[in-house]
Amino acid sequence: MQRILDFLTETGIAPFIDKVAGNFWNPYTISLLIGTGIILTIATKFIQIRKFTLGWKFVKMGALRKDESAKEKGDISPFQALMTSLAATVGNGNIAGVATAVVYGGPGAIFWMWVTAIVGMATKYSEAILAVNYRKVAEDGSMSGGPMYYIRRGFGAMPYLKHIAPYLAGIFAFCGAFATLFGTGNMMQANSMALAFNQELHIPFLVTGIAIAFLAGLVIIGGIKRIGKTAELLVPGMIILYFFCGILIILLNITKLPGVFAMIFQYAFTPQAAMGGFAGHAVKMAIQFGVRRGLLSNESGLGSTPIAHAASKAKNPVRQGIIAMFDTFIDTIVVCSVTGLIILITGAYLPENNPAGVQLNSTALTAHAFNTTLPWIGGKIVALSSALFGYSTIIGWYYYGERCFEYLFGLKQIKYYKIVYITLTFCGSVLQKDLLTVVWNVGDIANSLMAAPNLVGLIALSGVVYKITKEYVEGNKIE
Repeated sequence: MQRILDFLTETGIAPFIDKVAGNFWNPYTISLLIGTGIILTIATKFIQIRKFTLGWKFVKMGALRKDESAKEKGDISPFQALMTSLAATVGNGNIAGVATAVVYGGPGAIFWMWVTAIVGMATKYSEAILAVNYRKVAEDGSMSGGPMYYIRRGFGAMPYLKHIAPYLAGIFAFCGAFATLFGTGNMMQANSMALAFNQELHIPFLVTGIAIAFLAGLVIIGGIKRIGKTAELLVPGMIILYFFCGILIILLNITKLPGVFAMIFQYAFTPQAAMGGFAGHAVKMAIQFGVRRGLLSNESGLGSTPIAHAASKAKNPVRQGIIAMFDTFIDTIVVCSVTGLIILITGAYLPENNPAGVQLNSTALTAHAFNTTLPWIGGKIVALSSALFGYSTIIGWYYYGERCFEYLFGLKQIKYYKIVYITLTFCGSVLQKDLLTVVWNVGDIANSLMAAPNLVGLIALSGVVYKITKEYVEGNKIE
C-alpha cells in the first residue's frame, strides 16, 4: 500500500486528483445542483410539500405490506425499491460525512444540507418518474432503468439533443460503474466500517474486511430480488436504532438545543470566528461542505437511486416518484440532522472538549459525540450503526453498478463485475491514511461526473416531468 502511495505522490497523480476533486465543488456545480432542484420544484408545483402527506401514506402502506402495487409488473415492490435506495443513501456519509461537513464548513453547513434536501426531494421525485416512464425489460426479463435510459430514450424525440443522447448516457453509465467500484459505493463504506470496529472493539482491519466481503457476496449473488428483500428487513431497523439513540442524547441535552439551532442559522449566512481550538469558517465553506455532503448523502441529482425505483412494481410513475422523495427526506432531514445536532449539542467538535485536545473528524468525531452523553455504549452504537449503514450501502450500490455495467457491456459480463466489486470491497477495508484520501477524492470526482449528464437530462426533460405530474395529479390517478 505504501509503495502505491509513494508512486502516486512522486508522479504528481495524488496531488492532481486532490486538486481536481476540490475544484469540482465550485460555485457553478453547487448552483447547478440547487438550480436544478428549484426548476423541478417549480415544474412540479412544490410536489414535495403538496403531496408529502400522501407520500407518507404510501410509505406506511408498503411497510405494512398493504400496497396493492406489488402486483404490478416489475422486480420488487415500491416499498422494497424505497428501502433499496435508502440502503444505498443511508451510509457512512450520515455518520462520517456529516462530521466532516461540520469540521470543515462549521455549524452553518447543516443548514445548507437541509436546503439541498428540500429541493432535492423534487429532484428525487423527478428522477423516479423518468426512470419508471422510460424503463425497459432486459434480456433476462428484469427491469432496467435509470438516467442512461431516460437520457437516451427521452432525448430521442428532441431533434437538437438526440445526437448527443448516446454519449451522455454512456458517460453516466461509465461513471456510475466506476464510482460504484472505487467511490462511495463499496471501498469507502468498507473502510469506515473497519475503522469503527477497530477503534471501538479492536478488531483487525483484515478480519473486518473478510467478513464484509463474505456477507456482501451472500446478498449480491441473488440479484435485485434478494437485495430488495434484505433491504426491506434491514433498513427500517437500522434507521430506527440510530434515530432513537440520537434522540435520547438530544433530549438529555435539550436545554442546549435552542442555542444550537441559532448557531446553525447564524453561521449559514455570516462568517464564523474561531473558537477555542476550532478554526473559523467562511460562509462559502459552509455552503460548499453542506451541499457537498448533502448530495453525497441523499444522492439527489446524482442519478443513482432512480435505478432502484425503475425496478419497482409501480402502479404509475407519479406514485413511485412521491414514494421516492422520502428517500431524501429520511436520509438528510432525519438521519443527517440527528448526527449534526449531536455533534453540535455535545460540543464534541471543539478540540478542547476532546481528552486528547486534538481536532477529531469523521466517524471518530461522531463516536466521541455519542460517548460524551452515553459513556461506554455511545461509541459502540456508532460502530454498530456504521456497520449496518455501510453494509446496506454496499449491497444497494452494487445494484446501481450492475445496471450501469449491463448497459455498457451486456448481461453476460455481470459475473465479472460481481467478482471485482467484492474484491474491492475487501481492499477498501484495509486502506489507511493518505491512500484513503486519494480513493475518497477519486470517488468524489466519479460522483460529480455521474451528476453532470443526469442534471442535463433532468433539465431537458423537466417538461416531461411537468406533463406526467399534471396528468396524474389533476386527473386524480395517483392511487
